[in-house]
Amino acid sequence: MLSLLTRRSLILPLSFLLILVYGPAPIVEAGNLKIVTFNVDVTPDLGVPVAYAPARKIITPLFARGVVLISEEQPVVLCAVDAIGIGNQGYDTWREMLAEAAGTTPERVAVHSLHQHDAPRIDFATGKIMEDQGLGGKNYDNKYGRQCIEQVANAIRSGLKNPQTVTHFGIGKAKVERVASNRRLLGTDGKVRLMRWSKSKSPEAINAPEGLIDPWLRCLCFWDADRPIAVLNYYATHPQSYYGQGDVNYEFVGIAREARNKALPGTLNVYFNGAAGNIAAGKYNDGSTRMRPILAQRVERAMESAFKTQNKTPVSAADLHWKTEMTALPVSQHLDPEQLQAIVNDQDQTAKERAYAAFRLVWYQRASQGHQIPITCLHLKSASILHLPGELFIEYQLLAQKFAPQQTVCMAAYGDYGPGYICTEIAYSQGGYESSPSASLVSPEVESVLTEVIRRLVTSPQDKKQEKSNAEK
Repeated sequence: MLSLLTRRSLILPLSFLLILVYGPAPIVEAGNLKIVTFNVDVTPDLGVPVAYAPARKIITPLFARGVVLISEEQPVVLCAVDAIGIGNQGYDTWREMLAEAAGTTPERVAVHSLHQHDAPRIDFATGKIMEDQGLGGKNYDNKYGRQCIEQVANAIRSGLKNPQTVTHFGIGKAKVERVASNRRLLGTDGKVRLMRWSKSKSPEAINAPEGLIDPWLRCLCFWDADRPIAVLNYYATHPQSYYGQGDVNYEFVGIAREARNKALPGTLNVYFNGAAGNIAAGKYNDGSTRMRPILAQRVERAMESAFKTQNKTPVSAADLHWKTEMTALPVSQHLDPEQLQAIVNDQDQTAKERAYAAFRLVWYQRASQGHQIPITCLHLKSASILHLPGELFIEYQLLAQKFAPQQTVCMAAYGDYGPGYICTEIAYSQGGYESSPSASLVSPEVESVLTEVIRRLVTSPQDKKQEKSNAEK
């Protein structure tokens, strides 16, 4: 028999239950859109594993930064982290704890890595497997990951005490020159004949066309009258110039971001990486140390131009709308849980190989049990911001823009890092690294799943009305 408290809880309003779980949401005054900015130093200590080696030197600090948007709906949290990837249980925990801090639900929290290759990985389930194997602190450091989340959550709680009013919202874009290029060079047979990585000295790779990219950097700016509070920048490329020795840094996209912070004192610049799974700087980057600041300057110029040419309009709390699609991604057929577990247990394998197997095993177990990832879209005035998992191919970003041609569509990828590379269906028959069993943990059917989810999310009510009108004509 249900207790009196249990029976009563079944009829409590949803809003009250949310308060019990996540705390009270901030009050919106007279329809004003409010914003809280946060910027937290998450630089690891020396010795903490970063991507491919233990941290041996700190070249630049690393940050987790973003905004909390307070409207007539539950608050929204947008967070960008200097990390190579945040996956599986690590991704869930980030969202859950930031949601609790902001007084909202985890489905309204978007956390994204910038994917720098001299920054840490965060995945608590994989890290726990490594700890159980006596390999704690190898490839994953769960203590570091938890400290990061706690620091960001505390910064959000502190910021909510003094939210700022947003009176205007700006949208701008500018072309980034000589940075991005497609990594996959196809032959006449339609197969990948050459991979053009983040750095290249191959004349063939350098002289080949850029290929399919999105050359535009888009910025969204929140204003209090004539004072810019925060700028969110979106661009799609692997952010590597050179890497892999444990020299911690935020790479050329981070350099550009920090330059804009200096140019706009008191304004928080945030950078989100788009669908860059098959995009890198290989055509324009030879991997020399001189190229990192050059690539940074090219991205910075686009950030500056997008900011200066933005279209600024009044905004209110009623202009913000959040949409969520809980989505199960199809599991790749090549994953064999027994084989993966055997590698994890094999002490003759290297720590790196055992960690890779553990990561794949965790994803397989979650995905095969029907685990759903929140794929979300923030609609604000004429901007639509999509938040997606994995190392997504650029084709998804370009497709989203076609679905909503009247909107400024921004995309942040590298959400849940668990699926690995998310390619197009045809890419799985073309060869190349991204669609190989070592890189992609989803099946080719993922394209049809994501296409429909993106279409539903990015289409605003106004777009639906226009579609209906066009169909009637």
